[in-house]
Amino acid sequence: MKLTPDNKLRKLIIVGDRVLIKLRKADERTSSGLYLPPGVQEKEKVQQGYIIKTGPGYPIPAPIEDNEPWKDRDEAIKYIPLQAKEGDLAIFLLNGSYEVIYEGEKYYIVPQHSILMLEREEEL
Repeated sequence: MKLTPDNKLRKLIIVGDRVLIKLRKADERTSSGLYLPPGVQEKEKVQQGYIIKTGPGYPIPAPIEDNEPWKDRDEAIKYIPLQAKEGDLAIFLLNGSYEVIYEGEKYYIVPQHSILMLEREEEL
């Protein structure tokens, strides 16, 4: 299978309550008109970016029922889904995230508890 821009992230599996975020292009100028280099903007404590992929959520432990051996054991793991969805604009804490470079592009793996706010285009 060849990697294309459409499917290169399809191979990635995000685990648990984490999301994969690509930083939004920051404004190059401040409100007063100063031009800032990209390195200064990337070191801010709070960043914003678009959610590319999400994990399944918080796992729920399966109940143990030893008193009924005739029942089939369902080993499927159940999850509480995340509030964040693909395509949302997330404002998150940078110190709670992990920077990764995949296929030459920089992404951040962020746990849901480090996301401060989401902006979604569709109605909630």
